[in-house]
Amino acid sequence: MNQEEIKQILPHRRSMLLLEQAVVTDGVAHGQYHVRGDEWFLDGHFPDNPVVPGVILCEMLAQSACVLLADGCPADTTPYFTSMDKVRFKNPVHPGDTYETESRIIKSKGPFYFCEGQGTVNGKVCLKAEFSFALVKKG
Repeated sequence: MNQEEIKQILPHRRSMLLLEQAVVTDGVAHGQYHVRGDEWFLDGHFPDNPVVPGVILCEMLAQSACVLLADGCPADTTPYFTSMDKVRFKNPVHPGDTYETESRIIKSKGPFYFCEGQGTVNGKVCLKAEFSFALVKKG
């Protein structure tokens, strides 16, 4: 799916929609974002050696997991992060890189979804994490 289709699932807009493409295959979400170099989160992180902040890589991973809810997310809810665990940063992500995510829901209980995933650049692991989110009623 393209970014316009992703907007039908995720509430994120403008500079916080950090998925350009996504596809779901056999219960696994694959997302993609090409780092152009002019993004707000690179401004000052770091001068002369821009690196995508780890928290942004985690957000990209979480957004790809939420794509898995395309058919099951009630319209009156918003997915909120509830935890991050076993987060490991293996390699930096730089301008010019295409960051690819792979995530899966490993269990759910009520409004809570527990996930695992990783982010890579050219097949090289940059991030591994376990995380959860909850579907919270709007309002």
